[in-house]
Amino acid sequence: MRTFLAVVRTGSVRAAAAELRVTEPAVSTAVGQLSRQLGADLFVREGRGLRITQAGEVFADYCRTITGLYDEARAAVRSAEEGPLRIGAVATASEVVLPPVLGEFRRRHPHVDLSLTVAPRDQLFAHLRHHEVDLVIGGRPPRGSGLRLRATRDNVLVVVGAPGTDHDPARATWLMRGRGSGLLATTVSLLERLGLDPPRLTLGTHGAVVASARAGLGMTLVHADAVADDVERGTLERIDVPTTPMRRPWVVATTRTTVPAARLFLAHLTDTEVMGQAAFHPANRPAG
Repeated sequence: MRTFLAVVRTGSVRAAAAELRVTEPAVSTAVGQLSRQLGADLFVREGRGLRITQAGEVFADYCRTITGLYDEARAAVRSAEEGPLRIGAVATASEVVLPPVLGEFRRRHPHVDLSLTVAPRDQLFAHLRHHEVDLVIGGRPPRGSGLRLRATRDNVLVVVGAPGTDHDPARATWLMRGRGSGLLATTVSLLERLGLDPPRLTLGTHGAVVASARAGLGMTLVHADAVADDVERGTLERIDVPTTPMRRPWVVATTRTTVPAARLFLAHLTDTEVMGQAAFHPANRPAG
């Protein structure tokens, strides 16, 4: 299954073999065996590469969950202090929220095997539903996701731009995040609510958007914590736009079950004596 998923991810037997450090015939054999067992073609030839079939897409979705659950099961039988912990975070959380949290957690629990996946919100919650990460730090999960909120922390969204630039929300260029970003969806919703259709420039990452705002390319909706230093230095300034600032708390989401290392991390996040003002508030309720 992992071999099959590598072919799905890379789009070719050669690339999958290189990623897995095995021979190309070994990859072809593994995928062929799966196809025969399932009685369905998982790929079809397309030029020099492969195109996944509809049956392959369905099977890939199951494979992600099965392999993710296997990794989770391995972690579940390890002690919290020595087990692996797979964290997922949106870009802003990875830059603003996580560094002090992870630094102190590593100091307190040096033998936990940490890994971090940074991706847009929608991708992260897909990873979580497939048990490919143990917890996600970001915005609120979509309704009906079946996930659970485990902790929350106050967070405010503000509109910022460079001093001396056009701050008219109807005329100025709005700097947008990439597809799958919760901030993109919130910004689009804000403009629709205000009845505005200004010029837009999609830059993708949080860092690119903030840097472009500093350079005077436009205005953007962003987490207040992420630009606090810029506002203090005067390289960015907050812009008064109707219905902003907006309260959009940071949340920690998991599946219904959590591995020991994830429970240890949640206890760390919500420990006010250790984390001070950066601490999250405990929660345990369905998302949405």
